[in-house]
Amino acid sequence: MKLEIVLITGMSGSGKSVALHALEDAGYYCVDNLPPELLLSFIKLEQTRDAKKVAIAMDVRSATSLPLVPQQLETLRKHGVNIKSLFLDAATDTLVRRYSETRRKHPLSRSELTDQQHALVEAIELERELLADLREQAHVIDTSIIRSSQLQGYIKSLVAAPEAQLTLVFESFAFKRGIPVDADYVFDVRMLPNPHYEPDLRALTGRDEPVAAFLRQSRDVAQMFSHIDQFLSHWLDLLARDHRSYVTVAIGCTGGQHRSVYLVEQLAAAFSKRWVTLKRHRELDARSGFEAPSGGATVF
Repeated sequence: MKLEIVLITGMSGSGKSVALHALEDAGYYCVDNLPPELLLSFIKLEQTRDAKKVAIAMDVRSATSLPLVPQQLETLRKHGVNIKSLFLDAATDTLVRRYSETRRKHPLSRSELTDQQHALVEAIELERELLADLREQAHVIDTSIIRSSQLQGYIKSLVAAPEAQLTLVFESFAFKRGIPVDADYVFDVRMLPNPHYEPDLRALTGRDEPVAAFLRQSRDVAQMFSHIDQFLSHWLDLLARDHRSYVTVAIGCTGGQHRSVYLVEQLAAAFSKRWVTLKRHRELDARSGFEAPSGGATVF
């Protein structure tokens, strides 16, 4: 078994410590804030120790040497090291609130500024610029409105997914709670018939058969599924040839309970026949936790 590395990067306050704890629970040897200058020598050392699973967190505290990381990762891959790169992100207002609640200082904050709120926002935006290249090459996880337990589940499912050229992540969400910042493609299905207005269906979800039967009767729902299916089928091969590791497809409706959930379930089932496929229901997970994986697609 060759060495597997999970690289955790992301915004300060986005949950990197939570992610590392999840990986430690999953059997990874974890190192926080490893200076990029030491990455190659550290991996060489772990290989001599016959290590199998290593997780490394890097962040803006090593800002001056972060530009080294992309080339280092490419070098490691050429030497047969399996690398999964994850980037944790969150909306700026969420990060500001978290820093305000914990009263911690952002690593890029400028102490000479008297307006601390402005200083914090300025530091966050600077951090986004410094981490842009790493974000571009990683699978992004939006932690803005998820609990620590949800994030731990997401991380464990991602690293447990079989090694593949490309992994598809289908995610349902509610527009009223914001668009996931980790989405590569967003499809709006709010124009479709809404089971919320059917009294017998209101309390159910898109995973329940009565809701599925209601939506299957609609030609518009079938056409929406067909259009998304055709779009992804056309472009996924090109994305895979461009060495993309993950593609996140977000399906949104008003409440994230019926229409978007139903379409995520159907799309995940269809695409799991060819691609490694994960599915996530942001609003349902927030209320009820996680399901065990079933069928060809994994729920996280």
